[in-house]
Amino acid sequence: MVEPVDVVRAFHNAFRNDMKQIDAAALDSAQGKKGLAPAIERYRFMNEMLVWHAEGEEEVVFPAIDGVTPLVAEAYEKDHRYLDSAFDELNASYSAGDPLRIARATAAFRFHLNIHLNKEDIHLYRIFRERVPMPEQWKILGIMSGKVPRERFPELVAWMFPLNGLDDRVTMIRVWQMNLPPSVFAGVMELVKKAVGTDWGEIARQIPGL
Repeated sequence: MVEPVDVVRAFHNAFRNDMKQIDAAALDSAQGKKGLAPAIERYRFMNEMLVWHAEGEEEVVFPAIDGVTPLVAEAYEKDHRYLDSAFDELNASYSAGDPLRIARATAAFRFHLNIHLNKEDIHLYRIFRERVPMPEQWKILGIMSGKVPRERFPELVAWMFPLNGLDDRVTMIRVWQMNLPPSVFAGVMELVKKAVGTDWGEIARQIPGL
């Protein structure tokens, strides 16, 4: 059965994989390879998604955690401010056009992001899953999802699905299947098909009737 925490983990995996690719492109660029600007510039959109995710956590996840385990969420909110600073440094480095500085900034961003997400997965969201009632978890997930402007939703799908593996893709589709009207769900599946290309058949085999 799909749970809200499974959706959060799918987003976390997308962030990890995107930042890994961005960091690799920045390193290759610093070593003299050309034509990597589009791959590096993904950091802007990735961070936009990360900010929406963090805003949702700060608005509803962290207060829920405070309600069942006080004094835990504050450290994670401070992590978000450090990530804001890491983005500012990366953005300044990219604007300066210094490949070595960019590579250092992407490596620092990736390092901090990975530590933060790993801590959330093994600690914060374990508390969330075990101590926050399931109906409240679903309500919180809905509020977090609403942080993404509706008109940007196609961009979210086009960004996320190529970065996720099969399990995370199936998780997202099952949640949408549970919560969206059939006509809306059908439109979302067209976006997914476009995003995953030839991988669609493998996804469809995991979800009977898709």
